[in-house]
Amino acid sequence: MAKKDPTDLSVEERLKALYQLQTALSAIDEKKALRGELPLEVKDLEDEIEGLSTRVEKIQTEIDEYQKAIALKKGEIIEAQASVDRYKNQLNEVKNNREYDTLSKEIEFQSLEIELCNKKIKEAVARVAERTATLEDTQKVIEERKSDLDVKKAELDEIMEETRAEEEKLKAKVKELEVKIEPRLLASFKRIRSSARNGLGMVYVQRDACGGCFNKIPPQRQLDIKMHKKIIVCEYCGRILIDPELAGVKTAAPVEDKKPRKRAIRKTKKDDEGAE
Repeated sequence: MAKKDPTDLSVEERLKALYQLQTALSAIDEKKALRGELPLEVKDLEDEIEGLSTRVEKIQTEIDEYQKAIALKKGEIIEAQASVDRYKNQLNEVKNNREYDTLSKEIEFQSLEIELCNKKIKEAVARVAERTATLEDTQKVIEERKSDLDVKKAELDEIMEETRAEEEKLKAKVKELEVKIEPRLLASFKRIRSSARNGLGMVYVQRDACGGCFNKIPPQRQLDIKMHKKIIVCEYCGRILIDPELAGVKTAAPVEDKKPRKRAIRKTKKDDEGAE
């Protein structure tokens, strides 16, 4: 038997299919609600670990740069010390005061360079020690967060395992129902559902009011909903409205207020004689 084109369905059939879709999606939402805040907590921990890992990489890069700077300055010290030794040897061979003063200034300059390099090395060593301590603390925090993440993931996996089979069935049902619904109507329903806090894009009439926002629905509009001639939305919240009977929802019949019956007073023979 060929499948009906969604556009060929009557309004009543569209409303039924749409309500079945809403019911399946609400059931999926309930399964997800069982997980509580665990998915968010897992995501937050993963993001935090990723941020801390990036921080570790940055700190390690800084340490490497300081160590390279230390090695460079040590090389400069060796060169400067060699120059000092060479200039000192040349002092023994000077022929006049001018050469002596020049060599003395060079020795003094190279000695200052050595002092400056040592100072830079000392500062860099202190920074390496500081950043190394920070690195170790950050790595400890990462290990703690990873441990927390493992626990949260285990809890989440346990809950998901309990509901996975049923949720998969519901998802398959959702796909099956979506094919039966006209694309434009389905897109409108999804848009309404995404903006609704409780995920209800379609509701049935409850006690003469919208089942989503609970605002009163005028009698004429209720009659239009019962007629199933067109798609009607709540003028307050925008949700699609359906008649409870069409949705297969049993509603309690309204209780009529019974007025107390007056007790009839029977006339006696004496009353009749008295009246005469």
